[in-house]
Amino acid sequence: MKPIDLAGFERKFADHADPWSTFTDRDEAHKRGAILHGLGPGPIGRVLELAAGNGSNSVALARRALRLDATEGTQSGVDLVNRAIRAAVPGRRHVRVRQLVLPGGFPGGRYDAVVIAEVLYYLSPRDMARVARDVVASLRPGGRLVLAHHRVDYPDFVQHAARIHGRFLAASGAAWRTAGDGRTGRWRVQSYVRR
Repeated sequence: MKPIDLAGFERKFADHADPWSTFTDRDEAHKRGAILHGLGPGPIGRVLELAAGNGSNSVALARRALRLDATEGTQSGVDLVNRAIRAAVPGRRHVRVRQLVLPGGFPGGRYDAVVIAEVLYYLSPRDMARVARDVVASLRPGGRLVLAHHRVDYPDFVQHAARIHGRFLAASGAAWRTAGDGRTGRWRVQSYVRR
């Protein structure tokens, strides 16, 4: 199997609103809880979510953030995130959803937290390094970075899952302090504070 590209994700989301059962799977709910725990106590000011997929994490983040900018690379995914937010988040004016193909220009301003889940191993090392530098430019000193990724490889990955978080942090060129680490046999969620 060759690595999945943006067109492949577009087809997945166009064909099925929840191709990986992220809204209904108990393990996914556990991982989502670890992501929220990694953010620290809320509410959180401005949060940037990269590669929001179908919005399963976006809904939870919107409930904790005073302002959420959720980004997704596919138009089908953007539509799904908007649908999920409309259905689950009353008074959703604090949430913006936009299409952003990684690497690409982040929404303006500084963020108190950045959440990146299940996307880094789909990027080439070069693209991942650019995203890492963009995160540093967008995250305020003292802000939180939450990374959530599989610990095992799947055949559609571009990079190996092992140590993906460490490679991302090294590519960022910034100093980080570990704030939390949750894991199962399948995934790992780590949070860091930017120094």
